[in-house]
Amino acid sequence: MSDVLWTPPADVRERSRIGDYLRWLAEHRGLEFADYDALWQWSVTDLDGFWGSIWDYFQVVAHTPPTATLAGRAMPGARWFPGATLNYAENVLRMPGLDDDAPAVIAHGQTRAPETLTAAELRERVRRVAAGLRRLGVGPGDRVAAYAPNIPETYVLLLATASLGAIFSSCAPEFGTRSVTDRWQQIEPTVLVAVDGYRYGDKPVDRRAEVAAIRAALPSLRHTVAVPYLDPAGETPAGALAWAELAAETDEPLTFTPVAFDHPLYVLYSSGTTGLPKPIVHGHGGILLEHLKMLALHHDLGPSDRFLWFTTTGWMMWNFLVSGPAVGAAIVLFDGNPGHPDLGALWRLAAETGTTYFGTSAPFLLACRKAGLVPREIADLSALRGLGSTGAPLPAEGFTWVYENVGDRLQLQSLSGGTDVCTGFVGGVPLLPVHAGEIACRALGAKVEARAADGSAVIGQLGELVITEPMPSMPVGFWNDPDGARYREAYFEVYPGVWRHGDWITVNERGGCVITGRSDATLNRGGVRLGTAEFYSVVEGLDEVVDSVVVHLEDDEGGAGELLLFVVLADGLELDDAMRKTICRELRTALSPRHVPDEIHQVRAVPRTLSAKKLEVPVKKILTGTPVDSAAAKGALANPESLTAFATLAQRRASSDHPTPA
Repeated sequence: MSDVLWTPPADVRERSRIGDYLRWLAEHRGLEFADYDALWQWSVTDLDGFWGSIWDYFQVVAHTPPTATLAGRAMPGARWFPGATLNYAENVLRMPGLDDDAPAVIAHGQTRAPETLTAAELRERVRRVAAGLRRLGVGPGDRVAAYAPNIPETYVLLLATASLGAIFSSCAPEFGTRSVTDRWQQIEPTVLVAVDGYRYGDKPVDRRAEVAAIRAALPSLRHTVAVPYLDPAGETPAGALAWAELAAETDEPLTFTPVAFDHPLYVLYSSGTTGLPKPIVHGHGGILLEHLKMLALHHDLGPSDRFLWFTTTGWMMWNFLVSGPAVGAAIVLFDGNPGHPDLGALWRLAAETGTTYFGTSAPFLLACRKAGLVPREIADLSALRGLGSTGAPLPAEGFTWVYENVGDRLQLQSLSGGTDVCTGFVGGVPLLPVHAGEIACRALGAKVEARAADGSAVIGQLGELVITEPMPSMPVGFWNDPDGARYREAYFEVYPGVWRHGDWITVNERGGCVITGRSDATLNRGGVRLGTAEFYSVVEGLDEVVDSVVVHLEDDEGGAGELLLFVVLADGLELDDAMRKTICRELRTALSPRHVPDEIHQVRAVPRTLSAKKLEVPVKKILTGTPVDSAAAKGALANPESLTAFATLAQRRASSDHPTPA
């Protein structure tokens, strides 16, 4: 039986945006490509030619033109479009192909009634909020932080901040105070915009106490702006400004501060396995070009589309989604519980909003499959042309479920990338068929390779995902990393001059890709990466806990898997249900519900290297069946006897009702 689930229509080049781009290349550059592979090979070989064509094809609005496309290819340090000045917000708000009265933002949620903003209304709101920020003294380089969900105000704030050359950063309001302050104390925002709470399904969640704690922990703040989201009639907190005041009527025109191509646009945060979350700085130009390329040429989005991706403001997919208007697509924002009142909620939302491209996570699709849901029977999905899946690998059975239960005419695009580049390195494209369980291609301009242990590029074999040529959306750098040491250590320490991403990948003969998980100890919980360092700071903050180690065991069917926490308690203490509840409560409050482990076990010691680093990866290997001697080099351990407890638990689990996931 063939594993091909979808084939491009014969006239795909006439109907798709990438087909139009190919015609443009032939007419304006004299370049002809027989197939996607030939186009990709050119895009990662002639970097100047490819990225220069993206700039010209999409008619990027610039205030001063670049003096070159790429000044030096060495990584890190490649400089893109030197001399150019532009503004991300100006290019997004151009909204090519959208009339003033066409919908640009369609917002739904569980806290308030639906709202639609036309293109003209979006520009008007950005104009007012930019003027409000200017009144608060915000200028180029200042940081504006949003503790707010996926609602129009957050999007307007991003665009208004960017229009001024200031720098945006958001945290979803389900983040606990510790998660937020660990991020924002690093970047020292001067303005905080925060909601009072939200509804998750039918449950009201009051966040006023968290907002007060965040304000107290950020001495850099000069102004706080309150968005009355949960309680529209609620009082504005003392010392804060109401959103309505920030967005008040004004005569000030909408203007855009010209900034350098690599001027900071926003700060996203990695979940590192050691230390604080890494503050990844993205630039105006790199994000703009990358998102134009992906949204138009890979996702085939344009002025007739409505683009929905289920995400929170704490995940880079939000930043990806909200670039939609830059290619003329209207965006659908959703805030709430995707499983309320049932798993059909997002499918019905897609139908109600006329969504043409719906993005979600692999665990969501697998949950729908497990629940026996048939979306095409509960919602009219005839408008849906594209379905995106990311956050975790989607196995073959997930692909098959989509084509049997959602629709057989849409293109399913599984993609993988990261916060580090705010895009996908590998994904789908209208020119290529969909094979079950396989990511269709390496994205244009992304020279992705699988690298074997000896450093060679391999085809058809598992290897480290590396990128061997620079991309414009690689970070400008990390915040407060003046010599670039943290940045180099994060991506370039293992292979000098080559970006090591930390995923395992197999690239097959036809260019298709399969990601098989992280090659480091970062946790992947329900499609959202969680850093172990955040766990440890909370768990070990308890007086009773001396040490801890946490691992995530993936589900071989692509489900949420299991999060296992191991604690070393103070002398004389035994782990009981009361202590388990205390630990879970602390994690839920300080971090998020995703951080609550499935099981907590007491151990005598956490395995550590001679340099005192915790060994999450060997622990995970042992729990998934690897013999102790193969999982870790005992000579490198300060306490090799500590591994025995994990081997014992692995044996017990293997013979119990819940066998260890493969």
